[in-house]
Amino acid sequence: MEQKTSQIPEKEKHEDRLVRILSKDIEGKNTVYHGLTRVKGISWSMSNAICKALKLDKRKKIGSLTPDEIKKITDFMTGGNPKLPAYLLNRKRDFESGENKHLFGTDLELQHEFDIKRLRKIRSYKGYRHAMGLPVRGQRTRAHFRKNRGKATGIKKKEKKGAEVAKPAETGKKGNKK
Repeated sequence: MEQKTSQIPEKEKHEDRLVRILSKDIEGKNTVYHGLTRVKGISWSMSNAICKALKLDKRKKIGSLTPDEIKKITDFMTGGNPKLPAYLLNRKRDFESGENKHLFGTDLELQHEFDIKRLRKIRSYKGYRHAMGLPVRGQRTRAHFRKNRGKATGIKKKEKKGAEVAKPAETGKKGNKK
C-alpha cells in the first residue's frame, strides 16, 4: 500500500509566507516590485531602481526570494546607496550633514517630526502653519481644511418681516376657543 502524502507545491508554499524586509512584514504573494513599496519611504520608482541595481526580476514573487537575495536588498538599502541617482533619494542635501540620503521606516518618520519641530522653533511661516493645523503649501482655506471649525460658511439669510408679524397673530387665534 502506498501512502498518500499531500505535499504542497513549492511555489505555493513560498507565497504563503511573510517576508521581513527593513522591519516590515510583506506578504509573499506580492511581486518584488509591489512588495518593496510596502516599506515606508520606498516609492514605485525607488523599488524599480532597486530591482534594476540588484538585477532582480521585479515580476518574481517576494515569497520565493532566497534569504541571500533578501539580505542583498536590506544591505543595499541600509548602505549609502552610491549607485542610485540623487533625484530618487528622499533626503537631498540634509540640513545637518549636507549629504544626499535615503531614509525609510521609523527613521523617516522621526526625521520628519524633527524637521517640523525645527521649523516651529525658529518660528518660520511653515512652522506657524504646522502649529495652527493649516495648509503649509499655499492652498486656499475658504472651503477646505475645516476639520476643527464649523461647517457652514457664507452669509446667513435674513428672515422676512412679514413672517415674524404673522406668527404671533396665528398663535393668538389658536389660543382663543370660543
